[in-house]
Amino acid sequence: MIELTPALSEHRLKGQVREIGINPNYWYAVAWAHEIKPLQILAITLWNQELAIYCDDQNIVRAVENRCPHKGVALHRGVVQRDAIVCPYHGWKFQNGQCTHIPYFPIDQKLPTACLRTFPVREQYGIIFVFPGDPAQADQIPLLDIPQYANPNWLMIPVSAHFNAHYTICNENTMDVFHGYLHRNLQGWFDPVLLKLEEAEASVRADYRVSYRGAIARFLGLNDTSKVITRTISVNYQYPNYINSLQDLSYLYLMRSPISQHESRSFSLLFVNVRLPKWLIALLQPVLERVIRNRLFMRFLAQDIAMIESEYENYLRDRSRRYVEVNPAIIALQRVMIRQYNFSLDCSTGES
Repeated sequence: MIELTPALSEHRLKGQVREIGINPNYWYAVAWAHEIKPLQILAITLWNQELAIYCDDQNIVRAVENRCPHKGVALHRGVVQRDAIVCPYHGWKFQNGQCTHIPYFPIDQKLPTACLRTFPVREQYGIIFVFPGDPAQADQIPLLDIPQYANPNWLMIPVSAHFNAHYTICNENTMDVFHGYLHRNLQGWFDPVLLKLEEAEASVRADYRVSYRGAIARFLGLNDTSKVITRTISVNYQYPNYINSLQDLSYLYLMRSPISQHESRSFSLLFVNVRLPKWLIALLQPVLERVIRNRLFMRFLAQDIAMIESEYENYLRDRSRRYVEVNPAIIALQRVMIRQYNFSLDCSTGES
């Protein structure tokens, strides 16, 4: 258990947290499954590592480094032949990372020992996940468990977001329920109180009591009047992702995808318990998805993105300046992110 009321003079934002990288030994969301077309190649970047993601003729999604070991040409400009990716420059073909064919070599010619780095990849929940670290550890690290997925009792809304900011700032925004003031014109939550805080090696869980009124409260089924009502929201960071819940009324699974030091992306699945008959939810699902995503969720998110990017812009202008942080949940989150990064460095150098 963590102290909920730290002495303000003792806690200042560590500049170190804005300079850290990631722990690569986790599964990271990199694309929506529908973005990967059969026999086509998608270029993505995961923490400065350029990848080529493609779907072979057996509908198996594969991930390789987006750089031919021959001349360094981007492989996403090439083609897919059965289960192989072919470089657009000289036609070198690679299967499971090995060069298996060069068009201008005789059939019996020995091929160069040029290898293409491959990455473990999984498709689940309509999302493509890549494991950028030690492949031997991939099977030991589970993906997020999302029990609401494909459950007809829950309306699912996929949401994408892009941020011109370091991933740690994005993560802090998600943990920071105290910023309800920002969303006051959208009838967002107010009067947040941090009730409980737990920190572990790779996770932080914070429970906040929040208040709602108006249209959003009525939509979520919190009340059928205009009176103020309070509920508990749980913000559960499980490195590198989030599971947020509002007392079984809604769940948000947010998967962070750090692109580079200055750029991040997120893939989220929002589940809402809409109090309508199942048949009606199924019938209205496309309309409900658009309304909730565009008229509600994205309006809140746009305000968050503006603050996140402003914070990072000012950090870049003066990296030496320190800011006072008063939310112990964010302080705990910073410790976890720094600890996970340092842990990955220790592993890469062979330290215990």
